[in-house]
Amino acid sequence: MAANDTGVYAISVAAAMVSMEVQNLRVYERRGLLTPDRTAGGTRLYSPDDVERLGRIRTLLAEGLNLAGVARVLELEDEVTRLRARLARRHSA
Repeated sequence: MAANDTGVYAISVAAAMVSMEVQNLRVYERRGLLTPDRTAGGTRLYSPDDVERLGRIRTLLAEGLNLAGVARVLELEDEVTRLRARLARRHSA
């Protein structure tokens, strides 16, 4: 079974899963909002985590944030996740 961070979905499938246009996914990648895996031939492969992140991007855009705001929110959420994991490791040690 594939891990949640392993790319398995083609760009068209990932776009359909989150009701977005393929070109939007390309823009989000260029803006650094997500980094899908690539095959040796350069084909993008989106993981379940990537699809979840796309859904979060869609939600933030619907709430009125621009792409710079979305990037900042995602950055802060990622930092909170890292800090919580670090804290949990310290508590379990």
